[in-house]
Amino acid sequence: MQTTEKTQPKLLKLKKRLSEINDLEAAASLLYWDQATYMPPGGAAARGRQLATLQKIAHSKFTDPAMGELLEGLRPYEETLPYFSDEASLIRCTRKNYHRAVQVPAEFMGEFSEHRTQTYSVWVKARATNDFAAVRPYLEKTLDLSREMADFFPGYEHIADPLIDFADYGMKVSILRRLFSQLREELVPIVEAITAQSPTDDNCLHQRYPEEQQLDLTLKVIKQMGYDFERGRQDQTHHPFMINFSTGDVRITTRVDQDDLSQALFSSIHEMGHGLYEQGIRRDLEGTPLACGTSSGVHESQSRLWENIVGRSRGFWKFFYPQVQSYFPSQLGNVSLDAFYQAINKVQRSVIRMDADEVTYNLHVMIRFDLELMMLEGRLQVRDLPEAWNERYREDLGVVPQNDSDGVLQDVHWYTGQIGGMFQCYTLGNLMSAQFFEAAVTEQPEIIPKIEQGNFSTLHNWLKDNIYQHGCKYTAAELIKSVTGTALRIDPFIRYIRQKYGQLYML
Repeated sequence: MQTTEKTQPKLLKLKKRLSEINDLEAAASLLYWDQATYMPPGGAAARGRQLATLQKIAHSKFTDPAMGELLEGLRPYEETLPYFSDEASLIRCTRKNYHRAVQVPAEFMGEFSEHRTQTYSVWVKARATNDFAAVRPYLEKTLDLSREMADFFPGYEHIADPLIDFADYGMKVSILRRLFSQLREELVPIVEAITAQSPTDDNCLHQRYPEEQQLDLTLKVIKQMGYDFERGRQDQTHHPFMINFSTGDVRITTRVDQDDLSQALFSSIHEMGHGLYEQGIRRDLEGTPLACGTSSGVHESQSRLWENIVGRSRGFWKFFYPQVQSYFPSQLGNVSLDAFYQAINKVQRSVIRMDADEVTYNLHVMIRFDLELMMLEGRLQVRDLPEAWNERYREDLGVVPQNDSDGVLQDVHWYTGQIGGMFQCYTLGNLMSAQFFEAAVTEQPEIIPKIEQGNFSTLHNWLKDNIYQHGCKYTAAELIKSVTGTALRIDPFIRYIRQKYGQLYML
């Protein structure tokens, strides 16, 4: 058996290699952030090449046989350690990522990276001009590359399983179909009961709200909620996102609609939730694979928890609404807190996922999930995607997008990523957010009254202690069981929806 003294040089060598790879990945992330925020359109071609180069170098360094030898040399040492110790978790996590990475050639990774960059630039223009035909050939290639990516991992039950596993380790199509079926069965009757009533008046949100004042307001709100501007910043983009270059540099983006107050406000809180997670990771994990979120689903649980369970709660607005009125006295001065609260929680059949309410949101996700599977299975051609998209919206939500910009072009995911594994995280996040919040409030009931006082530190600290600080030492399943005492369930989310919207709509 190896001694710690003999193993230490190998562990240090592993950490050094991982730190260098992390630096390359951070540089690529910075280029992506610039592309999505300030880069002039003329830089798209070169940016694709630059990102592809960095991707290939990072992938080649990580899949170097010397990395595999290091990991194998550390296996006897790992077996002597407690399972969730930092060292064992680092070796285990790196080995999992290594075994996945060595199955994908560096040249393929570079090609896919460059293609995604080109596709994103075309999508930005196509969405603005409602021109699906312009981006269609790029999406067709994305589908081909996504299938090729999946085929590097033989033995799957469904072609989407390896792609889902990248984002949400341990999840696969069969599990998600069962989970989504249960959730749909619970949600559809609630949607039908609410939408059968007279629609909520949300006109107060759709007035003229100047951009500069909206941005000032969002900065004030997310700072109060705990986002650290010494280690982050907020900028504007076409499709909001969070990006992490280090635990000391975690940036978020938002978008502003001067005729809709809710756009910038809730996208900022949403991305802030992602940012709080990354800012809360222990700094001594920096430069290793542990210094990131556990999974896409867990990450979304934090953005959705802060955006919806906190940010759309009555207690939250009991504190913040007078401040919002002071920013916009002519628009909201005569609008009561109750009217505003009802407006931001309006349930309606709509075509835009990002604007969807908590009750219908998961139906939007399920549509995208099903369409992804159909494309990967060969049952749906990309050329037929807009028609299939519109038909599913007609069947599932009773509405049809007026154009492709509000339909198949509305989400950036397929145009900057892969087809497969891109959307399930949002519904997983919604379910986890309710389960985590229920556990937090059970343990510390003072969280809710403190939110009404504008004090978010109790909740924030609980999340840091139980979720954020660990990075990805735990799998999602391990984390959920550790924090809540049970596996992932739909019950807490359904309880939350029924209680909140039962009161709002007197169900």
